[in-house]
Amino acid sequence: MSHAVVEPWGLSGDRRWMLVDAAGDQVTAREVHRMLLIEPHVTPHGLSIAAPDLPVLNVPFPDGRSRIDCRVHGKPIDGALAGPDAHAWFAKATGVDVRLVYLDDPTQRPTNPAYTDPGDRVSLADGYPLLLTCEASLDALNDFIAERSSGDSAPLPMTRFRPSVVVRNAEAWAEDDWRRIRVGEAEFRVVKGCDRCVLTTIDPWTAQRGAEPIATLARRRAWDGKTWFGVFLVPDTPGVRITLDDVVEALDAAAPGGGPLRSGVTS
Repeated sequence: MSHAVVEPWGLSGDRRWMLVDAAGDQVTAREVHRMLLIEPHVTPHGLSIAAPDLPVLNVPFPDGRSRIDCRVHGKPIDGALAGPDAHAWFAKATGVDVRLVYLDDPTQRPTNPAYTDPGDRVSLADGYPLLLTCEASLDALNDFIAERSSGDSAPLPMTRFRPSVVVRNAEAWAEDDWRRIRVGEAEFRVVKGCDRCVLTTIDPWTAQRGAEPIATLARRRAWDGKTWFGVFLVPDTPGVRITLDDVVEALDAAAPGGGPLRSGVTS
C-alpha cells in the first residue's frame, strides 16, 4: 500500500474484519494457524479473499441488518455479520466453524487507559491503533538469530510482526526511545512498546511454527518477563494521509538505553 488515511482508531480499512466462533468469541491465527494462509485485500466495496485450493471470494460490506454480539480479548462489541457464503468459505479455509464479522462502528473499543487518553479508540487490532517497526531493528534481530544459529537460518521477514508502519534509515532500536513522532504531516504519540506473542513464531507462508524470533528476543530483548519488538502509536492528527517515503521525525524522545516504553518506564 503506497498511502493510507490515518483515522482515530487506525489506518483506513485496516483491521476492521474478524472471524468469530459460534459463541461470538474472536478466532485468531494464534489458535488457528491456517488463517495465515488466507490473503485478504480491501476493495472499495468490501473484501477480496483468497486461500490455497479455494476460489477467490468477494465479500461486500455488510448492510448492518444482521448483527452479532462478539468478544475481542474478552471485551464485548457489536459487529455486522457478512453473508453465509463468506462464513462457509472461511470454514473451509480454516477447518473451523467460524463467521466473518465487520466492525462498522470503530468507536466501540477503548484503548488501555494505563497508556492512553480516555477518548482514544482502536478498531480490531490487539490493543492500539497502529504498530510501528524499523527495518534496522529487524536487521539487528536477524543478526542475533544468525549468531545464535551459527548462520543456519533464513532472515525473518517483517511480515512476522504485522506492522502498520515500517521505518527505513533509522538506527536499530531507536523506536524504543521515541515518545512523539511525525510521519509526513501526521503526528502520533508513542504510547507503549509491543510485547510479542507466539504468533510471531508461525511462518506466514507455511503456517508452520518454529522457535524464532521469541527464542532470540528472550535473550536480547526481554524486560518484565516479556519479549519486545516495535512500538504502538495513537494518532493525534486523524484525517491526515501518510504516504510511502514520508519523512519520519522524532518530536520527543527519551534518553536511550531504557528499552521499550512499558509499565514503569515513562521517560
